[in-house]
This record gives sequence, C-alpha cells and structure tokens, in this order.
Amino acid sequence: MFDYKLLAALAAVVEQAGFERAALVLGLSQSAVSQRIKLLEARVGQPVLLRGSPPKPTEVGRRLLNHVQQVRLLERDIQGQIPALMEAGSGPERLRIAINADSLATWWGPAIAEFCSARNLVLDLVVEDQEVGLKRMRAGDVAACVCGAEKAVSGARSIALGAMRYRALASPAYLGRYFPDGVDTFTLSKSPAVVFGPDDSLQHRFLESLGFSGSFPYHLCPSSEGFVQLVANGLGWGLVPELQAQEVLARGELVELLPHRPIDVPLYWHHWRTGGELLEALTGELLRTAGKLLIAGDG
Repeated sequence: MFDYKLLAALAAVVEQAGFERAALVLGLSQSAVSQRIKLLEARVGQPVLLRGSPPKPTEVGRRLLNHVQQVRLLERDIQGQIPALMEAGSGPERLRIAINADSLATWWGPAIAEFCSARNLVLDLVVEDQEVGLKRMRAGDVAACVCGAEKAVSGARSIALGAMRYRALASPAYLGRYFPDGVDTFTLSKSPAVVFGPDDSLQHRFLESLGFSGSFPYHLCPSSEGFVQLVANGLGWGLVPELQAQEVLARGELVELLPHRPIDVPLYWHHWRTGGELLEALTGELLRTAGKLLIAGDG
C-alpha cells in the first residue's frame, strides 16, 4: 500500500523543480521533504529522483508520478460525489498540462476559457515544443498535453484536435534584401531564418518539402511572441501560425514568401484513460471548441 504523503512529496519536488519550493507548497521544512523522499526510496528499494537542478524522476519515479496524477483526478470525482469529503474552503481544482507555445499564443485561451470559469478550474501550464511535449506525459509530470505526436503513451488516450497552419513570412525589407529576384529554394536555404528552439524542426521540414535537405543559418528564439517580433524586424524569415499572422499581414508588416506553400501541423490531445470526469469533460470541450479554431487535420 502506497503512503500518499511520500508520493505527494515526490510530485511536489518534480512539479516545483526543487526541494525548497516543494517545501513551501507542502507547508513543510525542506529537510522534512528530503526525509520523505528518502523514505519513499527505501520502501521501493531504489532511487526515485536524480538529484540535480532541477531534480528529475528516475524510471521508477516516473511510474509513481503517473500514478499520483491519476489518483488526484479520481479523488476529485469522489469528493464531488460525497460532499462530506470536501475540505472546507477548498480552492479551485488545478490541472497540470503541457502545451506548445504557438497553441498557447493563439487558440488555447478562447477554447478553454468558458470551461475553466464554469468548473472553477485553474491550469498549471508547462510550455513545450509540439515535437516533444509528450515527454512530460511519460515523465508523469502532467495529466494531459497538446502536442504533435499521434501515438499515445501507455495508459493514455490520443485524440486529434485539428491542425495549425503555418505560413512562411518575412518583413518587406527582408524580402527586398534577400530575395530581389524572387523566392527560390536555394536562396531561401541560404538566408537567415528564425527557429523556435533546438527541438523545433518545422523550418527544416518546410525546406525539405521544397527539396532542400541540409543546414541553414537561423536565430533561436524560444518565445512565440518574440518569434514574430524578430521576423517583423527583419532578422529572418519564419513559419508563423496563420492565426497569429492575420493582423500583421493585414497591416503590411509581414509578407508571405510562398503563398501557395503553407505547412500544416496536426495537433493531438493526450490524457490519462483513468483521469476521471474532469479530464473527460475537458476533452469533450476541446473537441467542441478547438474544431472551430483549428483547420481540418488533413490540411
């Protein structure tokens, strides 16, 4: 039988990225949190954390975190069914979700605002690139995620939400400087681009769709809003979500390099199968609202 105080300590250390903040959240001393982790490791017979900055779960630790996430959600269901179990003055329900920055900057807020308000739900959002967001699910760090991977991890469900359409954009000044004779694949591959981060392969995939495979110059900018600012200020060309580009295109601050060559990125909603009523309800809401904001997954 698990001691859930020990598991709560493990979850807090991982979610808060350290023992000091975990102690504040749990209302304990830092040494008490450390002792609980040590006791948990003694009971399972092996380490559950890799001590570092931040601490990371071991394989056993990830399995325990997965369990904790699902138990929390199921407890919410039971408390809702038995009012006597509800703590007096208990705060809103909290859900930890991994999501890619472009979704967060565009369609996510309109899609879930009404649901969060109606259910008194607050979100703890972890921003990850759509290519790698699923690693948070595997690590047991989140209860759900929005990402570009279709295949679900064991014990979870994957549901297609639709796709985000990206367009290759640049400032008028950049276009005149680098493409005075028009845009072609060779010139595009030699001109500076803007890439979201080291895990972002979208620009690479776009160039490959044009027949180029290889290295190209680029700036790294791990901010969705900053990305658009760099492109608008002529530092490079970049693939910008259509939802995010409409106003700057209308104002003439950006122009499209290849109007007939957008690239669509399918997005999937992953959540634990045993996540309880809250996750099921949120899933239904996302299927209803995201379809109005994203394009059909088949592009």
